[in-house]
Amino acid sequence: MVVRNKARLVAQGFYQKEGIDYEGTFAPVAHSKAIRILLAFAASKGFKLQQMDVKSAFLNGFIEEEVYVIQPPGFESARFPDRVYKLRKALYGLKQAPRAWYARLKSFLLKSRFVMGLVDKTLFLLSRGGDTLIVQIYVDDIIFGGSSHALVSSFAEQMSREFEMSLMGPEGTFVHQAKYTRDILKKFDIGDSKPMTTPMSTNMVLDVDKDREAVDQKEFRGMVGSLLYLTATRPDIQFAVCLCARYQASPRTSHRQAVKPFSGFLDADHASCRIDRKSTSGTCQLLETSLVSWSSRKQASVALFTTEAEYVAAASCCSQLLWMKATLSDFGLRFGSIPLLVDSTSAISVAKNPVLHSRTKHIDVRFHFLRDHYEKGDIDLMLEVEGVDNALIKGKIESQWTGLIALLV
Repeated sequence: MVVRNKARLVAQGFYQKEGIDYEGTFAPVAHSKAIRILLAFAASKGFKLQQMDVKSAFLNGFIEEEVYVIQPPGFESARFPDRVYKLRKALYGLKQAPRAWYARLKSFLLKSRFVMGLVDKTLFLLSRGGDTLIVQIYVDDIIFGGSSHALVSSFAEQMSREFEMSLMGPEGTFVHQAKYTRDILKKFDIGDSKPMTTPMSTNMVLDVDKDREAVDQKEFRGMVGSLLYLTATRPDIQFAVCLCARYQASPRTSHRQAVKPFSGFLDADHASCRIDRKSTSGTCQLLETSLVSWSSRKQASVALFTTEAEYVAAASCCSQLLWMKATLSDFGLRFGSIPLLVDSTSAISVAKNPVLHSRTKHIDVRFHFLRDHYEKGDIDLMLEVEGVDNALIKGKIESQWTGLIALLV
């Protein structure tokens, strides 16, 4: 069945059956971390980024399956009123529409001699005469830039000839969610709340609180979900939002009150959860001076010592570093040993000690890959001291034309 929606034909895809009307539905989408890496890389190289939007993007994708739709209102055939239409291209609402669009765009870029990233399948690069053009795909939005103005202009013209595009222009890049934040405040009627510099202290006690009055679960989940999306550009609320997200199953008035503030910082603490005594890991990763990734997450198991909590957090941070290192290799960057700053001498000693002893033998084996990558030289564990100018780290960053560094907080 087809319905009209905002002057576009939209198929009701829930009538489709897998294996008959569609096969695969997966289509890669750029992660917010990958976009921040692109922005940091462009800033360090002095690239001017531009953005373009593909109009009616899904209508450009070709489908392989046989899909039929009834004649929509306004498009009926007077000669064959009882017949149906067979689709040659994708239609909005079809389950395979995003995949078909990505396949069409990918084919076009590869024919244009672009090279797809080995790690990030939404990243495409073109090298020509010493110049580089970078293209990042996010469904129907395209961010692109390069070292040559002629190469960038040529790509914009080429895309406009192939697809119907709207070009935003090189007016500078500023990532923010100000309008989105205002919409959240208005939606949940908390626009009159008093602003605070810190949304939540790490020492704040927040538990199931069964004695308090229950609040609307749907509303609370909506607030938490909206704030989780906001953390894409606001790392300072990561800790507070992730802590409140633990109580979505049975929210109370105390939990709703804790969600209201919007400004603050994230931190980590050993056995901070009052319910199951699990620790919280807080990490952030920087490319030169640009913060590109951050996390605040409760650990999967209970840590017996502060050393163990820091060690597990360092392992989580290491895995993120390895992903970033692999992603940046698509940009042509090669890194040696990456500095990982940890504020625990004991955790560093455990990572550097190849012998399992009483304090480490119970730690899950998956966390010991931190030690393995330290021995391979992929990371370099360093003690982070607040307020101290670490000359060794500066030297490591300056020895490369760009630097990747991680901080365990």
